[in-house]
Amino acid sequence: MQRFRTFSERTGKPDDEVDTTARRRTGMFSRALPRRNPMAGLPGLAVRFAVVGGGGVLVNTVVLFVLYHWAGLPLLAASSIAVEIAVVHNYLLNDRWTFAVRTPSLRRFIKFNVTVLGGLAVNVFIVWSLVRAGMHLLMANCLGIAAAFAVNFASSTGWVWGRRSR
Repeated sequence: MQRFRTFSERTGKPDDEVDTTARRRTGMFSRALPRRNPMAGLPGLAVRFAVVGGGGVLVNTVVLFVLYHWAGLPLLAASSIAVEIAVVHNYLLNDRWTFAVRTPSLRRFIKFNVTVLGGLAVNVFIVWSLVRAGMHLLMANCLGIAAAFAVNFASSTGWVWGRRSR
């Protein structure tokens, strides 16, 4: 009996190159479905973006401690350097892991820096406003961080790593 080579409707690849562990029954015939990445959607991007941001917090904290306590830099200088090193860390990981871009770009890096500054402005404004209105500092800070995360994520997905930015 002659075997015909069929192609997946979703990927355009020959069926023998598609993951055959996931099958869907259609009448008498079964068809292989392409393997799906569970982190491919927007929630997966948000989780990856948050994980990278958490890593950036650790990088910032360690660099700040080292520069201020061990290297003896003034606090303003140590904090500024620590923040920018964390931004570089976050940009590189987001570029490669979160948004799966093959090569870094100076243009995207500058856009990411602008986005981070915008998130910082949102955070500071919210914390300042809520504390003035009588909210506890730590609660206001948590809300400020959440708002800054939303601004940074929206800006990153839409502007920094948007379709036209690649």
